[in-house]
Amino acid sequence: MTGKTILVMGGAHVDRRGRIAGETAPGASNPGAWFVEAGGGAFNAARNLARLGRTVRLVSPRGGDADGAIVAAAAEAAGVEDTPFTFLDRATPSYTAIIERDGNLVVALADMELYRLFSPRRLQQRAMREAVAAAGLILTDANLPAETLAAMTAAAGAAGVPIAGIAISPAKVPRFAASLPALAFLFMNEAEARTLAGVAPEDPADWPKALRAAGLCAGVVTRGGRGVVAFDAEKAVLVTPPEAPALGDVTGAGDSLAAGFLDAWMAGHDIGEALRHGVAAAAITVRSPLAVAEEMSQAALQAALSLVPEAEGMA
Repeated sequence: MTGKTILVMGGAHVDRRGRIAGETAPGASNPGAWFVEAGGGAFNAARNLARLGRTVRLVSPRGGDADGAIVAAAAEAAGVEDTPFTFLDRATPSYTAIIERDGNLVVALADMELYRLFSPRRLQQRAMREAVAAAGLILTDANLPAETLAAMTAAAGAAGVPIAGIAISPAKVPRFAASLPALAFLFMNEAEARTLAGVAPEDPADWPKALRAAGLCAGVVTRGGRGVVAFDAEKAVLVTPPEAPALGDVTGAGDSLAAGFLDAWMAGHDIGEALRHGVAAAAITVRSPLAVAEEMSQAALQAALSLVPEAEGMA
């Protein structure tokens, strides 16, 4: 899988983030500033993978507007091959978030209606069938409709190509329900994992069992600043993230963790070492004000990796 293209099909839109300057005052006007950049779970991971040296192709619906141009420019800057299908009379999807001074999310609004037009029929086109067959890995996210995700996992399975997913949110992760057994990995936070499993284990060692019972064969669960859990059919591991000396913005941290993990996994590392790489990539991202850190590279990843402890096996 090392030299093959990573085919990314999922969210690629515009993020608008308002950061509160002082202490958050709920129900009141808060001084702060707006920041606009390209975003989307799959697209964030795609750009990180490209910055780590992977060949990445992006397929995602887009509107014929200025926001669409922002996405295209971000793909070019990161070295991602951008092959959208564009609806000239539609608006590019967007995500608007309010962030506290310390970088934590207060509330967000997602305008993602255009993703409904990424239907299973798109996957039947000859160009898409050829792209799937030629890929070394497919990466998608729960911004797409459930029926499209199911068709995508079926197409990946038929082609013998591993497919990984990013959960996006507790409201959207159920779209993967029919696809769980076919996923190589699903990346999620505790709230998303709780939605899938129907339980919220206090002991991180209980997450693999709960998620396997829900039908997921392998996955990664982030737990804020606490230990990150990864499991597959053979084992489960935990890696404790190093303390961040300066927190920029948690936006995109989970997506970069997915990118670092998948980059290492495609290179042949086991899930323990892959998780260490993912945690190192996330550490780079949370120190940046951007959802995709411009300094992300293999050299930066190796430097960050030196601060990440070894993976601990879990029963």
